[in-house]
Amino acid sequence: MNTQKFNLILRPWNMDDLDNIVKFANNKKIADNLTDAFPHPYTREDGIAYINSFGEHPDRVNDPLRVFAIEVNGIACGSIGIFPQSDVHRKNAEMGYWLAEEYWGSGIMTVAVKNMVEYGFRTFDINRIFARPFSSNIASQRVLEKAGMKLEGRFENSLIKNGQFLDELIYSVIRPNH
Repeated sequence: MNTQKFNLILRPWNMDDLDNIVKFANNKKIADNLTDAFPHPYTREDGIAYINSFGEHPDRVNDPLRVFAIEVNGIACGSIGIFPQSDVHRKNAEMGYWLAEEYWGSGIMTVAVKNMVEYGFRTFDINRIFARPFSSNIASQRVLEKAGMKLEGRFENSLIKNGQFLDELIYSVIRPNH
């Protein structure tokens, strides 16, 4: 998608992105806003495992594609994914994302979230897309609101991150025409 400020593309990860993913993901400020499954420090081995799991790889099992590199002006500088749920939650998908710190505040993530919502509804048999930012991540809350998602709820002190209890927020968007 072209805008006045940047050229943003959501595309599959590939091994050519390894240096960028390690450079940008190895940031405590990013790790502090994600689940503990996101490692810090972020090593080359972590990047290889991530790209092998979610990128253009012959053993990739997540078809259709669920995780994309966020490429801005030719540089892979973040990631965004959509994860369909199962059982009674099967008409829902969770969205997660991160962006390199030097790109924060630029509007890139709002555009990426909007694009991922469109992709999610077009690609998966779902009715609702949700995201669960930490209460401490005000910037992510603003991104979701600017992208048209609504705050559904707050679960007080339900998360523990870096030894501190945090509220978990639930934002969502419902498929249009439902």
